[in-house]
Amino acid sequence: MKAPDLLRLSDNVVLARFETMKVYAALGAVRTLLDRGTVRPGQTLVDSSSGIYALALAMACHRYGLGCHIVASTTVDAAMRAQLEILGATVDQMPPSDSLRLDQERRVCRVRQLLAERGDLHWMRQYHDGVHYAGYQEFAELVDTALPDAPLTVVGAVGTGASTGGLVQPLRRRGRDIRLLGLQPFGSVTFGSENFSDPEAIIAGIGSSIPFDNVRHDLYDTLHWVDFRHAMAGAVDLLRAHAVFAGLSTGAAHLVTAWEAARNPDRTHLVIGADTGHRYTERVFARHEEALDPRTLKPHQITDLAELAPPWSAMEWNRRGYDVRARTSTPDAPTKTHDKEGKAS
Repeated sequence: MKAPDLLRLSDNVVLARFETMKVYAALGAVRTLLDRGTVRPGQTLVDSSSGIYALALAMACHRYGLGCHIVASTTVDAAMRAQLEILGATVDQMPPSDSLRLDQERRVCRVRQLLAERGDLHWMRQYHDGVHYAGYQEFAELVDTALPDAPLTVVGAVGTGASTGGLVQPLRRRGRDIRLLGLQPFGSVTFGSENFSDPEAIIAGIGSSIPFDNVRHDLYDTLHWVDFRHAMAGAVDLLRAHAVFAGLSTGAAHLVTAWEAARNPDRTHLVIGADTGHRYTERVFARHEEALDPRTLKPHQITDLAELAPPWSAMEWNRRGYDVRARTSTPDAPTKTHDKEGKAS
């Protein structure tokens, strides 16, 4: 389940289609923590998740004989919850909410409550602990072998930062010409869209209402902010044009990549397809007749965050830093610095 299928969608676009991408992150993190002695056999690991990390952590805990407790987003559906429970995880699920911020804050508060009640828990902190970068070294080796030498643009949801950062750092260290394009929803603090809202959906795996220390802003060359309806257009088109049934972040990446690839035909574009489309069946695919025609869509190109506007904006980020905590009053963890491996300290 860990390794993706690499599917060529056009001459200069390749999709890395995962069933659940974060198996790399969870396995790499759990192995590293066990090797360090930070986690002991039989201990229970706990974390907050909007879906695919929860499943990956449950599988990693199942493999290594560890307990697993998930504080789940309101977006986790019955099918996902059943898989978690069958794999031995216990689940706390947040009540329904139309607010990404409220959903994430409730989850963090619940994790802190559990830690105060139970001294045997280890908080995995997928949003903040750089150990989650470790597993993506293997993905980087796969990409380097499959797509050798060509100038490469990686397109993926920013989310926690580990998947995109953990992929491009090893590739850049090998001297590859690698550009990183990150995707964000409106309403995320990670790249400054917190003053907007997207009432149709919570795209929790793409952005955040709280600062994530695992996001290294200086790794990104370009940013695209995409609303729910544009992400939906991309997801429906990906199924219609290529028979790929993938999630909402993959749909957004597909839409953005088509626009970018047409303007940069000399570069290969690698789209990270983080998960399948099953948990989006009702909210996205059952509404396919409402989907916008992606051929009619294009971004509002901006040069400053003050110009940011829905439904789709694009900006050259140019690998610069960004102090999220200076813009928000809801820190979730102590401020951290990062070393060259993406490890938080």
